[in-house]
Amino acid sequence: MPKQVDHQERRETIARALWRVVEQRGAAQLTLREVAREAGISLGQLQHYFGTRAELLGFATDLAGEQSGRRAAEALAALGERPHPRAVLRAMLVELLPLRPDSRVTSRMSAAYVLEALHDEEVHARARGDLVRGREAVERVVRQAIADGLVAADRDPVVETDLLLALTGFTTLLELGVVGPDAALTAVDRHLDRLFAGEDRPGGEGRPGGR
Repeated sequence: MPKQVDHQERRETIARALWRVVEQRGAAQLTLREVAREAGISLGQLQHYFGTRAELLGFATDLAGEQSGRRAAEALAALGERPHPRAVLRAMLVELLPLRPDSRVTSRMSAAYVLEALHDEEVHARARGDLVRGREAVERVVRQAIADGLVAADRDPVVETDLLLALTGFTTLLELGVVGPDAALTAVDRHLDRLFAGEDRPGGEGRPGGR
């Protein structure tokens, strides 16, 4: 009997080969032929699953996003049943920064996808939609923290959300070695301290232990 091919598994294998190309050789080398070579298959076999570069990149980015979301969910679950919003925001921000091998892969995939989006309207729409939904998730936490009296009532939730997401700009500084992980995390913590400055947090409640 011929071996049954798990097409989803094959697609994910190809996507992970794309991750390696982006991480090790950069987005400039991101061609279907190069990904096929990395995956150990022919170009024709790859094109059986992905007809275009944009289609492959979109699938690989979605897969990376799913794994990032899973890691974020695990980090939030570890905070307990009713986590402090400061800890929730910190976990969300840390997952977006290239501080570990897995999050570094996701970060580089996102960068490659943004570059593609600048020149492809369909990719642009998808990438923008993903970013809008991510931003909305952060803003919901900020708004709830204000409503619960954990953040000063005169803070603008839109501006505070934008300022929090601006911290993801550390990605480039981290990747190029301008700042180290400890410095980036210190800046994140300092900003969160200022955001929640009006709250009484005895014993450092809401500050996740460790980095």
